[in-house]
Amino acid sequence: MNAVLIALLVLPLLGAALTLAPVFGPDRAVADRRALRLNTVVTGAVLLLAVALAAGFDHDEPARMQATTDVAWIPALHVRLHLGVDGVSLPLIVLTALLTFLCAVYSEKRLPHGGARGAAPDGPRPSAQAFVGLFLLLEVGMLATFAVLDLLLFFLAFEIVLIPMYFLIARWGSGAKVPAANRFILYTLLGSAVMLLGFLLIGSKTGTFDMQALAAAHGSGMSHTTQVVAALAILVGLAVKAPAWPLHSWLPDAHTAAPTVGSVLLAGVLLKMGTYGLVRVLLPVVPDGTATLAPYLGAFAAVGIVYGSLACLALARPGAKGDLKRLIAYSSVGHMGFVLLGIASLTPVGVNGALFANIAHGLVTGLLFFVVGALKDRYGTADLDALSGATGAALYGRAPRLGALLAFAAVASLGLPGLAGFWGEVLAMFGAFDPAAGLSRPAFVTYMVLAGLGTLLTAAYLLIVVKRVCMGDPAQPAPVAEVADVRPYEAVSWMPLAALTLLAGLWPALLLGLSNPAVKHLLGGG
Repeated sequence: MNAVLIALLVLPLLGAALTLAPVFGPDRAVADRRALRLNTVVTGAVLLLAVALAAGFDHDEPARMQATTDVAWIPALHVRLHLGVDGVSLPLIVLTALLTFLCAVYSEKRLPHGGARGAAPDGPRPSAQAFVGLFLLLEVGMLATFAVLDLLLFFLAFEIVLIPMYFLIARWGSGAKVPAANRFILYTLLGSAVMLLGFLLIGSKTGTFDMQALAAAHGSGMSHTTQVVAALAILVGLAVKAPAWPLHSWLPDAHTAAPTVGSVLLAGVLLKMGTYGLVRVLLPVVPDGTATLAPYLGAFAAVGIVYGSLACLALARPGAKGDLKRLIAYSSVGHMGFVLLGIASLTPVGVNGALFANIAHGLVTGLLFFVVGALKDRYGTADLDALSGATGAALYGRAPRLGALLAFAAVASLGLPGLAGFWGEVLAMFGAFDPAAGLSRPAFVTYMVLAGLGTLLTAAYLLIVVKRVCMGDPAQPAPVAEVADVRPYEAVSWMPLAALTLLAGLWPALLLGLSNPAVKHLLGGG
């Protein structure tokens, strides 16, 4: 299985390199079609490898690192090419492979235009080969982040995704895309630099960057002060990517400007890289420092939940000219707040809830961005007032399947029982209700109450969105006119996410059975 994991990383890297070779022909249209087909084939093969990795995984021992490769890479710096998967990383690898494949299928029929701001829809397009090359390089970085077991390799994989995502936003986005891309890369680069300082401090004190060896040591060899300083540096760097309030301000602009597939991967995978790092690095490597900072992380998480919901309510009200993509971006701040709250509880229940919420958010928000991207393509805008006014969508009457999918994704996002969004939020609040020993229970119960308020506010703004977009404005009834309903390529791209959202909601043990032993192992010094 270690060969499967290596192939999982090498295959998209080879695909990205192939886009630089003159093998697609001189005709631009033919070359673009071949490049997009290559993207679908490579990401499809990667998804098959991820499924094979999951099928070959020993589900009786999810806490044990499997499919491992461990060879010296840079001996002078004690850096090793160390790869492996366990019950924490395996679901994220499969999710990443699935979302990239679905985005590739979608892009084959709906490649972002990427023209200059204000350019005509039929204007010149940037090369599809460049898009595919960046897309596959992005997949390499995302997959590697969840597979590497060396701190410096983790940092390298964490950084690989920045350049492809920057160009996907700046070149293939819309609106104020260049400023949004600049803010994205500025925030994440600064956060990564701070995180690297924490990694170097750990390596200098312990003599190793191996994440398994550091987890087994469980903080031994580092003083309490060293752990607190390292944990703070790493926490700040990862919180930017999560994103945690108040380090989130790059996210709404990036989502608003990004193309549809960029938004799907940004929300579905890139945000998970930050929260995954908290579980993989902070909890087992610097446990004392993490325990010291956990109450502050919980406080920021609770504020983020309420803040994100209030921002969405403000955007959803009539007359606010709220952008639907921007609203979903702010909703991610709230949803990721639940993830951070579960981690801050330092309990198996809370951390399992955080990991479940990670997967649920990737499925549900990925589907939301797909549907909203389709609305923007059809109506030329994601403005809520425009979509609900006299010329608006009124999807239930004009495109009922599209309306049903938007409503389904919305109720999944608000945490309806029986759908994936429910379990992560509930378990995170359970973790806050009874936090780990040494943490202030009154403080965490307060955080839980704020999180509960956030769930009510989330239901409010999402139901307002569904009412306005799917039913229209009763004061300004939309004219009866046909609009394209769900197209075949859209159904292929979206329905797996809807099906998995239902499956995860009805069968949570599918994920919790993998993560629970691994989480206990990490919390106990695995």
